Amino acid sequence: MIVLALTGSIGMGKSTTAGMFRDFGVPVHDADATVHALYRGKAVPVIAEMFPDAIKDGAVDRAALGAIVLQDAEAMKRLEAAIHPMVRAEEQAFLAAARKRGEPFVILDIPLLFETGGENRVDGVVVVTCEPQEQRRRVLARPGMNEQKFGAILARQVPDAVKRQKADFLIVTDGGLEDTRRQIAGIVEKIRSGDWWPSR
Repeated sequence: MIVLALTGSIGMGKSTTAGMFRDFGVPVHDADATVHALYRGKAVPVIAEMFPDAIKDGAVDRAALGAIVLQDAEAMKRLEAAIHPMVRAEEQAFLAAARKRGEPFVILDIPLLFETGGENRVDGVVVVTCEPQEQRRRVLARPGMNEQKFGAILARQVPDAVKRQKADFLIVTDGGLEDTRRQIAGIVEKIRSGDWWPSR
């Protein structure tokens, strides 16, 4: 089974792209969705102990947690040390189930792939990208987003130019949804037909 990681900086269109892979019948494990679920369940007591102000109505309030850790590198490290092993355990369960079903390939949707060394545990990397001005336009149109938050998020992410260099496959999303879908169809076809093999 070939395991590809899907990644890309904020605002590049990674979540939309992940949905399109699913439309083509490719199983996708969403690290961010896993974190969301953990913040409503298993991770709540752990976060409550570290950052009690981030708990509201028995769940982790992501906005409150973000306000605490985004400007505090030490707090971010402590959070990641607690959450990453939980996410990895869910990922391993997903991979085991996919292997059991005989899936030819799967996607691991990992936003901070290069930042966490995740490229070392996959066969190939798909990077979603777009022009910087389009990225800025998309991100600043999000509710509650501003230049300061955008800057803080970018500061934590490996630059897009570096991600492009490390990609096995590149999906450029400036051209709209249909153009993006065509690029994904090409990647799916290449892997399913055996035209691409891991080089890692």
